[in-house]
Amino acid sequence: MSLPLPVLAAESVTVRLGRLSQTVSLDDLEAFATTGEVPHSLRLYRPLLNANLRQAIGGEITLEPEVGQVILDEILHTPGGAQLLDTLRAIAPNLAAADLRITLEQVSKSESGLTLLSILRTMPQDTLEIDVGTLLTLASQFRLAQMESKALSRVLRKDPAAETAEPVPLLGTDPFSIGPSEVERWELVLRDHSRDRSIPIDIYWSKDSHGPLVVISHGFGADRRFFAYLAEHLASHGLTVVSVEHPGSNVAALLSLPTEALSDAAVHSRILPATEFLDRPRDISFVLNRLEKINLYSYSLRDRLNTEQVAFIGHSLGGYTGLALAGADLDLRSLESYCQTLNPVNVSPADWLQCAALNLPVKYANLRDDRITQLVVANPLTGLLFGEAGLSRVRVPTLMLAGTHDTVTPMASQQLRPFMQLPTGKHLVTVVGGSHLSVGDPNNLNADLGRIPFMPALPDVTTAPLRIFLQGVSLSFIMQQTSEADAYAPALSPTVAHAFSTTTLSLRLSQTVPEGLAAWPRLRQSGLPRQERLISYLPSLLHLEATAIQDQLRVLQRQMLAYLRHTPPSLTAVYWPFLGPSAPMQANQPGQRPTARQ
Repeated sequence: MSLPLPVLAAESVTVRLGRLSQTVSLDDLEAFATTGEVPHSLRLYRPLLNANLRQAIGGEITLEPEVGQVILDEILHTPGGAQLLDTLRAIAPNLAAADLRITLEQVSKSESGLTLLSILRTMPQDTLEIDVGTLLTLASQFRLAQMESKALSRVLRKDPAAETAEPVPLLGTDPFSIGPSEVERWELVLRDHSRDRSIPIDIYWSKDSHGPLVVISHGFGADRRFFAYLAEHLASHGLTVVSVEHPGSNVAALLSLPTEALSDAAVHSRILPATEFLDRPRDISFVLNRLEKINLYSYSLRDRLNTEQVAFIGHSLGGYTGLALAGADLDLRSLESYCQTLNPVNVSPADWLQCAALNLPVKYANLRDDRITQLVVANPLTGLLFGEAGLSRVRVPTLMLAGTHDTVTPMASQQLRPFMQLPTGKHLVTVVGGSHLSVGDPNNLNADLGRIPFMPALPDVTTAPLRIFLQGVSLSFIMQQTSEADAYAPALSPTVAHAFSTTTLSLRLSQTVPEGLAAWPRLRQSGLPRQERLISYLPSLLHLEATAIQDQLRVLQRQMLAYLRHTPPSLTAVYWPFLGPSAPMQANQPGQRPTARQ
């Protein structure tokens, strides 16, 4: 794609609100972003020029030029991108479509860090006009979304059952500590000639390997080492673990995206090939077929690969992979209308990723593999990929983890609502404060992912208790399909999760969506029309605030009952005033009136 370079560059911004307007120099904004001092020309805006705005103006975003070009094509040639362009033109009404394309072209090719100021200076006009009314409307919607997220966190942080229950002792087994077995790791590359795919795998095993086989699937833009610490832990307790890398959606695929321009056809995404929604589950089935043969003929691994009893662990897109293998049918019939009405303000990466599936030649697919007998899915991508009720077909026990600060796969639409569709035999771990990458191995995270603004990686020391908890709860959950189930069951209690909570990350474990959230409007609406989403925040916020108050009352009630059970109140006899002490009553014969003893 070749676009003409701009002859002019923006030097100022005109802010309009109704008939009022004010022109601000970009040099003055840059001075504020650099020094924090408010220039004389901006003194009227001093109340608005806070540290957050300074960071927003001067904060840098670094993108590889190849990735920037692909993102540009996503914006210019996909329905979601078209809606984003419409929103930008509403904010800047004097910016022509051609000028906006020129700006995006220049931004995508920049090899240095991008800032809001550098983007504004790329605009091919002397002065850029900003419609404050439109901007405030969008900002208020974004602010309401933040308020809703904070209200949800308050509801989830309170767990009346765990806060007042007695601790459950572990029965001689500590699933949270490293196991006694010495772990070996083998690296293999399996070639699927029928699909022209080479699939790298890591096999973690020990001489004590027994029980179910564990298979791990990473998320988009990651690799098979994302859960390396978890694989090592499970293998140290005698389980064989196979971590699979998906060649079409791993970090290597993300960094080697093709740079040729897209056509103007209705393409929903090029960052994630639509075929990955079919290829990923097929990768797992292919690997299990090959492992079945290795189990028969390998001298070292013979009888250590139980391919008939497989516990699947997946993160993000790997969570989708596991749910599809466990029986949730891929059903895109409800997705098309949703993707056509995406709201650019609150759109999440999960929305862009799931809409990529619309490029598939089929709208329905059954990818079930009956060898999958358990699921552990962290921050799974689900949305409308399985239709309105496809997850109800999952018939295996499922442990799902969700984080309140996950802006990639938001909790309400991607985990809580899908969790409610799952049949019985399920557990939900909610991490208040947890982000999309909180459960990843800090030694194997893609550093570029952690620098993306909407995908912050929390410090290693902050997420350490969460990772230890995930190790123990995953092991205990998997061991429920073995003869040692009773020894590991206590680790699946709410009190154990509560014990691993910190002031930064609060953990909650339950078998249902928290009481009060089941009727939350956000969990009852799979997709609102674009114009109704702003209106929907009011009943949503009211419901969350009411639920939070109810939970506080329940905690208080439970604490009072617990206090009364352990510390019965002392009773003091108080005589009725003016009457003096009452004489004790004595029994009389039937038919006689009671008399006082003299």
